Amino acid sequence: MSAINQLLQSLAKQENQLQNTQFLAPCVKSGYIRTRIQGMVYGFTPEPKDFEGWGIFQPADTQSATLIESAEIWQIDEYLQALPAIRVRLVYQLQNQTWLAYPINEADMRQRFGTARPIVIHLVSEGTAFDAIIVRCLGAAFYFEMRDRKADPEPAEQLQTNLQQLTPIADLCFSGLTPEMRTTYELVARQTEEFPLPARTNHPAPSTNPRPVRHDEKRLRDALLTGGGFLDRYEDRGDYWTVEWRTSDGEAHTSAIAKRDLTVVTAGICLDGFDENFDLQSLVGVVEQQWDD
Repeated sequence: MSAINQLLQSLAKQENQLQNTQFLAPCVKSGYIRTRIQGMVYGFTPEPKDFEGWGIFQPADTQSATLIESAEIWQIDEYLQALPAIRVRLVYQLQNQTWLAYPINEADMRQRFGTARPIVIHLVSEGTAFDAIIVRCLGAAFYFEMRDRKADPEPAEQLQTNLQQLTPIADLCFSGLTPEMRTTYELVARQTEEFPLPARTNHPAPSTNPRPVRHDEKRLRDALLTGGGFLDRYEDRGDYWTVEWRTSDGEAHTSAIAKRDLTVVTAGICLDGFDENFDLQSLVGVVEQQWDD
């Protein structure tokens, strides 16, 4: 028997076994689920498509998998324990059970993951803005494990109080305040409608004495305009920018964008772990499509 025939028979056997295999997987609403069986990674569309959470699935064919039942807490815990953990603070809810978060320790995240940046957390079942939580990394995606019960609750309370009082970002000050807390506060503040921030307009009024546009700003603005979006502002975060921008219909978003090539570090919406597959220009269309669905 030729090597090709042996390979084809082996693949056919694996597909037969696949449909008789049940597996545990996290599922983001309107996303995909993946599992590794006998060394091969398979991706499926979940049925029902609107399920969000941890489930036990069984492949119906090579493209879709049916939810058998929701996973038990002990099964989820056992799954997560095998994944690397990181401590973060919740920033704001993006959609459903997906939140944006920021690392509690930038140096730790940079050492372990190569960069310190806002990250998207899936399947967040409890917590509010500024809460410290523990998340687990699965490939390029992060999943909620639990609230950090050992974390001091005082900083979160202080940040929440200052936000309610609309304390300006530059005036934020309390005992134990860290640079990471200040960044988290800024990210939350810029998504708070009542917070006093510079006015945002789709088309800035022309100036009689315009200043030269900096190269960095021009790169970001041109990329967004090409995709149909508008730049509000951006912040330098070292090897990436935190970019605040709007779609053509005025929907505001905050994304982390790599300086080198304008690829997406964190989109700010759920892209099922595929953030880095897009650049800033293409992100605009992806975001508008998701919000239209």
